[in-house]
Amino acid sequence: TFPMKLWLLVNSPCVDSVRWDARGEGLFIDQRLFEQELLSVGPSAAGEEELFKTKNFGSIVRQLNLYGFHKLAVSPASSAIGSRPRPATAGGDISYADGPLHHFWNPHFRFDRPDLLVKIKRLTKANKEKLDAGLEVTSRLPDDLQ
Repeated sequence: TFPMKLWLLVNSPCVDSVRWDARGEGLFIDQRLFEQELLSVGPSAAGEEELFKTKNFGSIVRQLNLYGFHKLAVSPASSAIGSRPRPATAGGDISYADGPLHHFWNPHFRFDRPDLLVKIKRLTKANKEKLDAGLEVTSRLPDDLQ
């Protein structure tokens, strides 16, 4: 699923374009680096031919929105990269971004809680109706994470 791919990317030592924020409760996406690293043609840093079915960063943002991620304003304080799982550069430089830096947050996407990923659902018409009615919408974790 899309949230699971994001989880694997943000925790991968091979991927530089997606990182946790300082609190491990949101993620930063460096747009230009993400486009080069994960949306370009050919094998990606994640080691797969095509991780996403798109080459368009706007489509990735749409997916984030569909799965309930909210875009936060990037302030100098919020862009401090967390010490987990990837520390900031030794020189103390908190700005690693080449291009536009995007900060996204979802209450169920957290560094220390992979078990919450099942609560991240695609916002379909049926799921929206369930949520509006106060019902819970969940999915199963992939077998390898149970």
